[in-house]
Amino acid sequence: MSAADDRPVVRLEIPIESDEDVRALRAALLAARATELAEMRRRSGRLSWGYGSDSARESMSAEVDDRERRWKMLDRLLAALDEPGR
Repeated sequence: MSAADDRPVVRLEIPIESDEDVRALRAALLAARATELAEMRRRSGRLSWGYGSDSARESMSAEVDDRERRWKMLDRLLAALDEPGR
């Protein structure tokens, strides 16, 4: 994402000691991404199976959307970490 498209940009600088730090960070992001995906699928399944009242399903739908947003942001972080010259 660039400033040229008029969207806000967040820049993170994380000091690292070694390549092992980069691998550890990548592993932590992958674990978080897997957790978000599992929760998104679990909540989506409950929603599609019709659990709960109408208001509970609305809440679950919002939670699925939130989990998907978080999952996508972790994808973006991983992509940024993998960029050459990071």
